[in-house]
Amino acid sequence: MGHLPAASRHPINRPVFFIPLAILSAALLLSLWRGEAFVAAETVLNDWILRQLGPVFAGAGVAFLALLGAVALSPLGRTVIGGPGAKPLLGRWRWFAVMLCTTIATGILFWGAAEPLFHLNAPPPMLGLEPGSDAAATFAMSTMFLHWTLTPYGIYTVAALAFALVYYNRGEPFSLSSLFVPLIGKRAHGPVGTGIDIICLYALVAGMAASMGAGILAISGGIETLGGFAGGMPLRWAIGALIVASFLISAATGLQKGIAGLSVLNTWLFFAIIAFALLAGPTAHMLGLSLSAGGEYVSTFVPRNLGIGLDPDWSRQWTIFYWGNWFAWAPVTALFLGRLAIGYSVREFILMNLVLPSLFGALWMTAIAGSAILLDQQSGASLYAVISARGPDSVLFRLFDALGGGPAVTGLILFTIFLSYVAGADANVSAMSALSTRGITPDAPEAPLAVQSVWGVAVGLVAVVLVAASGIDGIRMMSVLGGAPALFVIIGAALSLAAMTVRGRPSAAPALPD
Repeated sequence: MGHLPAASRHPINRPVFFIPLAILSAALLLSLWRGEAFVAAETVLNDWILRQLGPVFAGAGVAFLALLGAVALSPLGRTVIGGPGAKPLLGRWRWFAVMLCTTIATGILFWGAAEPLFHLNAPPPMLGLEPGSDAAATFAMSTMFLHWTLTPYGIYTVAALAFALVYYNRGEPFSLSSLFVPLIGKRAHGPVGTGIDIICLYALVAGMAASMGAGILAISGGIETLGGFAGGMPLRWAIGALIVASFLISAATGLQKGIAGLSVLNTWLFFAIIAFALLAGPTAHMLGLSLSAGGEYVSTFVPRNLGIGLDPDWSRQWTIFYWGNWFAWAPVTALFLGRLAIGYSVREFILMNLVLPSLFGALWMTAIAGSAILLDQQSGASLYAVISARGPDSVLFRLFDALGGGPAVTGLILFTIFLSYVAGADANVSAMSALSTRGITPDAPEAPLAVQSVWGVAVGLVAVVLVAASGIDGIRMMSVLGGAPALFVIIGAALSLAAMTVRGRPSAAPALPD
């Protein structure tokens, strides 16, 4: 039988493609037409979500880590994703690089230097810490460990592992509804499953737009700092257009060349930035701060995750916001991360998607957050003054100036931010496009480039409008709005993973012997 043409093999899944796109277009038009009213409504909804769902966000994150520990120790941990004869798509190093760049995008760059300064200079009043003190510094660093290591990666890993097992080992369709098959069987497919795909696709657009908005702000802040001028919105539009064009070019080259190649380069650049910060900064003090903060992180792990012993408003503004943001990305990102997992065991998957990126996050925060905290303490809160005067956009560049980086290092960081978002967006647009296309299989995993182009441009437009209309506050709220519906999908994925763990395997596929 001859090969079908691409359009016939991959027709658009019309409800999943057009409904989120229509909702997105309506939201964009409304924000342009009635910007202040739109932001006010967004604020009310955001506050309601954080208040009502905050305990669920927090409790789920802790429960997922316990579940992954049980999975790793259970017979399911020996199961090879795709079966014992399955061949991996990527080697371990390229797999790690793609996973890292798909999940952190620009967030770790934008917030790694800016966020700890808030915690250092405005710690939760309930703790009674003096702003700028050593105790506040320890709290700031332990909070960075909380927000950027085990808990968020646990959210991704649960969803991605559940999808990998149902997609490769059970042969279910490339759809988020497949996550529910271990719970309710084939009834998961149909109108309810289509509704899940629609909601999660919209949630990821919200999360991606928020991340891209942060990236645009960071890159424009760096260019303005380096060039000594104010580029304003024209500069931000140009950056957004360049990012979209770049990841669409990368998408056209496929996983092995485009996404994997960009991710490997980006990961090496991350390690170069870490090395520079460790060598140029107060290394001994940074390591000492990291050790003391690590002890606090371990001793307060459960209560801080749950927001116990902290001001509720502070916990909602920071910790619950982060969990909402990670949940917004998790469903559709899980499709891509699960696709990468073929040929590896469940335990290897947990190591690669939970343990190693958490260690990387701790190393990054030791170098970047540690430098920012200590330099801010030594300079009388000069970096925090930059945030107060100009916002968090340019703090990372001011930090590396203070470390003696100069224009060359600023240029390197600018390129890394740009590449980081391109690599992450490439992977997620690939998953979004596949989700809104029929006929995706392990042998034909890519959606048509035209579908990827539509989603890429849509994300770019939402990001730039967010930046123009409401800046960083609007970006943060957009993330949470996407996370609310995604929360229940990931809880369903966790229940499916728990069911497979109890059974010992996802299907009739054999496990590896001990």
